Amino acid sequence: MYTFVRLLPTRRLFMEQFPAMVSAWLIAELFYKFGSFSLECAAFLLTWFVLDALIQGLRGLIAPTDQGAEAES
Repeated sequence: MYTFVRLLPTRRLFMEQFPAMVSAWLIAELFYKFGSFSLECAAFLLTWFVLDALIQGLRGLIAPTDQGAEAES
């Protein structure tokens, strides 16, 4: 987790990861009642993963990057 936070730029952490993490946390708090910390933690992490994937997919649709221009520079 330390490496993850350290490697991502601050702007990206707050614009992409923070909303996904908070949303996953709220979903886990409201809906996940498995009676096991391990299961709830795993479900929280999986939810965060799915929400982050959705955010990345939407980000790619809204603001596609031009990979060719980056490769030439």
